Amino acid sequence: MNLQARIQAFTLLGEYLKADIYQQAGEELNLAKVHNPWFTKENIDKSLSAWHEQLKVDMLTAWLNPYKIKEVKNPKKVLIIMAGNIPLVGFHDFLTVLILGHKVIVKMSSTDNLLLKVLIEKLISIASEFKESIAYIDDVKNRKFDAVIATGSDNSAQYFEYYFKGAKKIIRKNRRSVAVLDGSESNMELKGLADDVFAYFGLGCRNVSKLFLPKGYDLNKLFEAFFPYSHVVEHKKYGNNYDYNKAIFLMGSNKLVENGFLLMKEDKSLLSPVAMLYYEYYDDVETVEQFIEKNAEQLQCVVSKKDIPFGNTQQPNLWDYADGVDTVDFLRDL
Repeated sequence: MNLQARIQAFTLLGEYLKADIYQQAGEELNLAKVHNPWFTKENIDKSLSAWHEQLKVDMLTAWLNPYKIKEVKNPKKVLIIMAGNIPLVGFHDFLTVLILGHKVIVKMSSTDNLLLKVLIEKLISIASEFKESIAYIDDVKNRKFDAVIATGSDNSAQYFEYYFKGAKKIIRKNRRSVAVLDGSESNMELKGLADDVFAYFGLGCRNVSKLFLPKGYDLNKLFEAFFPYSHVVEHKKYGNNYDYNKAIFLMGSNKLVENGFLLMKEDKSLLSPVAMLYYEYYDDVETVEQFIEKNAEQLQCVVSKKDIPFGNTQQPNLWDYADGVDTVDFLRDL
């Protein structure tokens, strides 16, 4: 297959995600919900809908055209070690390897090992040539590959760096996202911020986990905007995290602000637990900008009026690369 044929195949896959996936693979999607309770139907639908929007000819072409892609004469084997925090979080890497003409070896997360198989089976039914370019593995030991893309926690990243020290690689660690408010945000922007905080229960690295607020900011404005997400506490795992973190922090005599479904704590850290949002007041926005610049390697997204727009963190385009590492450039250099 040439590049245009591969683009066409993924375009047809995108159409399938919108039109027929529940009719043809409803049982597998339901199993994914049972296997991982965080993968609610709402969250699976959100991911499928996002990929439906990206897997279109104009989007794929706009993404790849600037690179002036040439056909690969000797396809490389690329090992992808996937995370499983939100549905299909590793699909972008999978797509990039295949659409450039390389071969992919997939090590799926134990918490997300059903959804991608559904998409792969459909992709192969659309273009059988892909069958020889896709392999699954459970254990990376003694497996031959030319490059690796691995995503995980800070601890697993250290292991990956050591284990793959001689390989061409992209190793992704924990990152978090922040939002900087100036107090003039519209109701629409604050509702967008709610999406940035609560989408996928806040489990993604693109979810906002920390707010920078102008001194004196009224938190009630946030709680009003966040209220449409009050149902999240009815989800058993989220509700358990809410209760647990509330108890732990109150036992430590920490000052918390809460509204029944979200805990808010004034804290300088970036990494807030599930069901909790950290915030910090500022006098001068320049100090916030300096903090962001200093901690750039820990940040995935910065939401503000002049950075990523409110409500867009979990709607990345194909060219919005994780950790700012251009995966296409990496693969072209193999």
